[in-house]
Order: sequence, then structure tokens, then C-alpha cells
Amino acid sequence: MTVETGGKLQGRLILLGVTGSIAAYKSAELARALIAEGADVQVLMSHTAQQFIGPLTLQTLTRRRPMTDPLELLPDQRIAHIVAADSADLILVAPATANWLGSMAAGLAGDVITVTCLASTAPVVVAPAMDGDMYAHPATNANVAKLASWGYSIVEPGSGPLASGAIGRGRLAEPAAILDAVHRALEGRPIRQPDPALRPPVLVPEPTADLAGWHVVITAGGTAEPIDPVRYIGNRSTGKMGVAIAEAALARGADVTLIHGMTSVALPEEANLVSAPTAAQMREAVLAAVADTDALVMAAAVADFRPRAIADTKIARGAAGLTLELEPTSDILAEAVSVARQSARNLVIVGFAAETGSLVRARDKATRKGVDLLVANDVAEAGSGFGTDTNRVTLVVPGGDDEEWPLMSKRQVADRLWDRVITARAARSKSGAQLAAT
Repeated sequence: MTVETGGKLQGRLILLGVTGSIAAYKSAELARALIAEGADVQVLMSHTAQQFIGPLTLQTLTRRRPMTDPLELLPDQRIAHIVAADSADLILVAPATANWLGSMAAGLAGDVITVTCLASTAPVVVAPAMDGDMYAHPATNANVAKLASWGYSIVEPGSGPLASGAIGRGRLAEPAAILDAVHRALEGRPIRQPDPALRPPVLVPEPTADLAGWHVVITAGGTAEPIDPVRYIGNRSTGKMGVAIAEAALARGADVTLIHGMTSVALPEEANLVSAPTAAQMREAVLAAVADTDALVMAAAVADFRPRAIADTKIARGAAGLTLELEPTSDILAEAVSVARQSARNLVIVGFAAETGSLVRARDKATRKGVDLLVANDVAEAGSGFGTDTNRVTLVVPGGDDEEWPLMSKRQVADRLWDRVITARAARSKSGAQLAAT
């Protein structure tokens, strides 16, 4: 059985433009619906929109401060609307007033919503809302037609009672119809910018500190098995996933030891960094650390084979080519599990399995190695391989159901993984207490 998690918009960044219509109050409902489907939402508000709904309401729902001024700068001095324009998967303007439709059709950059649309190549969905006669006016029709000719998706308003008291066509479309248009506009498009650092910032949340008091050991990067003093056998791992796991643990209060092989990303200075470029060195470092840890996460891509003999000097190039005799490296994960289970510590162990084409071997690996959790991914899948900012993983839980996680940023995968590690440790503690009582 497979457990489905996440929503249709998981990992997407949606810019929600709110203009000065009485229907602006419905933007809170739209923001909730987008978030419920997994999206990150950044609100853009015109000045008149703020007279109908307070920015604090939308800030509370989205955890991001609404952008209200085209000249606004982020705390790091980047131009706010440019960061939003460059990282958005989609811009949704709902409600869109007649004034906004005319300004956008004329290319006027008078508010943060129009200026962001002008600066972005993301798809745009527009949901107009206004009085019936105003929507029926030829000028409004011309502006709507012009936006549609640019490829903007128009969600036509519905008919019914309007704010003026009249009955007519001009009511903001229902959220389901707007979400359907969003889904269609994003169909087949990859996540545009999954790196949270390149998106508008989330307001700093209260620290959870749910890993405070934990010592966690994480491995990251690939190993380099030397052939001679110059050459080595390696793999394509950059260390991004392992580093994301380490950074997430540090943010939650853990004491982190990061055992790293070959990496091409910055390592967190707050961690205790241990360099282990070969499989043998990584084995030594892991086994030395495992007896004094609360969680071991083996995210490194350790070489399965190494040259049986290493040349003392650089091997000269020859016309006959080069034949290498390889031998298997140690199974560090299996050894770590064996050592850990002999200790009295309530240790949770997480393994990783990088596969290509199929994950059928992952469950057997999880059971055979004796891990609490195993993170498996198809490194040949677009957006899920070495060096990417995103990952799509399946969490294998021995004795439980597999969990297929949607494509997310590696930091999002890391945070969700720590949630599961905490749960696994609590279950292990409960099991140990029950055994002790019998």
C-alpha cells in the first residue's frame, strides 16, 4: 500500500494579487485553498485593496508579509517584486478590478501587481470582479481580450447579487473554478525556483527546538576512491541533500556532526565538520560517532567499489588502455546498525537508497539493513537526481506503509524527514519501555 501525501500545488510558489474590489475579502479563502494544496503563497496588494482587507490577515495565513509597494526592498536589500517575479510559478490576480485590467492592458506599472506581471515570465491567471455594467462595458471587454491575447488565463466572473444591490454578471468566480484554472496553467511545468533562498522570504517563525538536546550524525556527499595520486573513482553526489538535512537539524536545535565526503556546496559552519573523502575514512568516522548519537542519517553516496591496488605515482597514459581490478567497500550502514543496536541509546537510523528506473529494491534494503527509515529516490528522474535543488522521494518504513512524497525542495524533504525521525524515536522509546516492563 502507498500513502499519498502533499497536494497538486506542492512546492509551487503562487503570487496572489489582490486589487481594490469588495471581493478582496475572498482572497483570504483563496490563500487558504492554495496553501491546502501545498503551495507557498506570496500576496501582492494594491493600495486600494488594503482598504477592503488588512495585510495582517493575509500575512497570518501565508507567513509572508504582503508586498504593497513597487519600491519595496527585502531585508537583504533585494528588490522585492523582482525576487517574486523571478521565482513565481504562477501569478493569480483575484479579484481583478476594471482599473487593474485597464492598467495591465496598457502596460502601466503603477502598483506592485502590474509591475510584477511586467517583470515575470510566469503564467498569469486573472479573475475579474466588478459591477455588471462595468464588466459589460466595451472598454473592459477590450482590456480582457487584450490580456487573453497575451496568453493570460481569464476566469470569467459569475452572475448573481452584486455589491451595488443589482443582479448581474461580475461576481468573483468560485474558488474551485479559479483553482482549476491555476492547475491547467501549471500543467506540465516544472517547479520554477525551488530554492527557498531565491524566493520571497518566509517570516521568521518561532523556533521549534524540537531537536534540542539531540546529537545527530549526518553523512553527506560522495566518496573518492583513489586510483593513483591524481585520479579517483567517484560519483555525481554534490552533498546538497545531506547538507539540507544538517541545516534543518541545526535550525531545530540539534547538535550536529556532519561527516562529509566530496561536496560542491557550502557546509554549515555551526556543525561539527568531519572530512571523510574515502569510503574507508567515512566508515571510521561513522563507527566512531555512532555510539554517542540520537539519530544517524546516512545521506552520503558511498562508493560500492574501490581499486584493489593504488598506484604510488601517476599512471602514464598508454595506447593499450587501463584495466582496474575493483574490490567492494565496507557496508557502513549495516555495520553502523550492528554497533548501534548493541548500545543502550535509543538511536534512530535512516538510510538512503539512490536507484535508477525502479525503487523495488529499496524495501528489501531497508529490511535487510535493519534501519528505522529508508529514503529512496530515482536519481534518473528529472528534478530528483544529484545536484538538483529538488527531490522526489519514497520513505520506506519497515513494518509500515511506503510514503510517496511529492517533488519538493531538498530543505522541505529534510524538515519532513526530521518530523518522521522524531516520531520513530518516540515509537522506539515506547517499545523499549514496554519491553522493560515485561
